[in-house]
Amino acid sequence: MLDREGYRPNVGIILVNHKNEVFWGKRIREKSWQFPQGGIKYGENPTQAMYRELNEELGLRPEHVQILGRTQNWLRYNVPENFIRRESRGHYKGQKQIWFLLRLVAKDKNICLRASHHPEFDAWRWSPYWVSLEQVIEFKRGVYMQALQELSGLVFSQKAETRFLRKHRYRQRQQKTIRTDSSIIRIQREVVVDIESII
Repeated sequence: MLDREGYRPNVGIILVNHKNEVFWGKRIREKSWQFPQGGIKYGENPTQAMYRELNEELGLRPEHVQILGRTQNWLRYNVPENFIRRESRGHYKGQKQIWFLLRLVAKDKNICLRASHHPEFDAWRWSPYWVSLEQVIEFKRGVYMQALQELSGLVFSQKAETRFLRKHRYRQRQQKTIRTDSSIIRIQREVVVDIESII
């Protein structure tokens, strides 16, 4: 399924763990590493396609991940002609992708590269978020960098703690004793004390 410009709708997945390390999969029988990705089938929306690809490529289910965000617009890359099948040349240009940022909330042992009959990866690893993209096939590097940059704020933004100023009012009774030659006078008064605290 191609759009009018010759791009195939696709989803990409950036999966991070609790250390904000990123999942990389090594393409089966190849030396290149990449993020999980796959085409959007007819009748699917990007989120449905993402969950399907996540299960097919990594064996993960929706309850194993938390969606942190997604790219606002389609990100495109062109596929060099020598990577395009002959019958598709002339009208197929490449991929347009919506990228999802997910956090793994399950254990690493839930990742299974043999979940489908046609595995994409034969090895995987966690790497720092800003790892060199030299391991990625060259024509995908630009889109990878765009996706990583756009979604990085959702990984590294520290949630600002909202703090409020609260005023407490206390009433205190004070008693003062005054001694004279002939008597003892006790004076009572009420004092209002305002204390401001930050919570």
